[in-house]
Amino acid sequence: MRMQQRRVGHSGLRVSRLALGTMTWGSQVDQYTATELLDGFLDAGGTLIDTAPVYGDGKGEQVLGAALADRGVRDRVLLAGKCGLGPGSDGALLDASRGTVLAQLDRSLRDLGTDYLDVWQVHRWDDSTPLDETLAALEHAIDSGRVRYAGISNFSAWQTALAHERLAGRPAGHRLVSTQVEYSLLRRSPESGLVDAAQHLGLGLLAWSPLGRGVLTGKYRTGTPADSRGADDGWGRWLTEYLQPGPAAVVEAVVRAAEGLGHTPAQVALAWVRDRSAVASAVVGARTPAQLAELVATESIALPPEIILALDDVSTGQV
Repeated sequence: MRMQQRRVGHSGLRVSRLALGTMTWGSQVDQYTATELLDGFLDAGGTLIDTAPVYGDGKGEQVLGAALADRGVRDRVLLAGKCGLGPGSDGALLDASRGTVLAQLDRSLRDLGTDYLDVWQVHRWDDSTPLDETLAALEHAIDSGRVRYAGISNFSAWQTALAHERLAGRPAGHRLVSTQVEYSLLRRSPESGLVDAAQHLGLGLLAWSPLGRGVLTGKYRTGTPADSRGADDGWGRWLTEYLQPGPAAVVEAVVRAAEGLGHTPAQVALAWVRDRSAVASAVVGARTPAQLAELVATESIALPPEIILALDDVSTGQV
């Protein structure tokens, strides 16, 4: 089954309802595997690819650009890039000032081998930079033809509303179309204001880490697999809050639902997020072709209403 396409909020942009995430490209995913993942995603009818200058320790966009060039498929994909967060010697550096983000855009276009991004998102709210300065850089990028749509990422509900309001009086092509946040059965916090705000403002929601940073696959139920992200010192700390008793109960519920439906836990968890209100696309970060094949097979899955209600109930209150 070919992947369905959805409109992003009230815009005319249409994207695949699953997006290919590239956060580990260049670090945990090598060039050969990245090209295989791109092939599998396109073969399934996927169009939206999520990227950022900070991904893969700063090498992710070069890897993605090389894969796009190797296959000659730039015209078949929609690139959702980001700005304001870049690689540094001691981790990610947050800087959404005009000079920094426009320089990042130039580098992203060069590394990706393209002259425009389909969506350009402010990666995080930056307290040290006036919001109007950052938004003006988005407008400039659109006016210059280097960006087609603008969005934000990891903004709270009030930050989202403020950014939207600051651009509300601008020409339609300058207004925000999307907001990207972490959203899963283990991260229900977007439902405390952000989802309603996105719907009211006409923004499409791009859900990152729909598998709860991999925990909802069930692979951490009895320990940490040696080949998993959790076995890595850096990534392991990122999983800690989801390897607690509360999240564990949600994982068990997902596993039971998957067994009853004849699907995998990852497919059940992904289908739940994909079909939530306001979600335009769920970003999947598969590291192997086998993982990607499992996830894109979710396209043929629709969860029964009673399963959705049961998962809603057991996961209520998850951060």
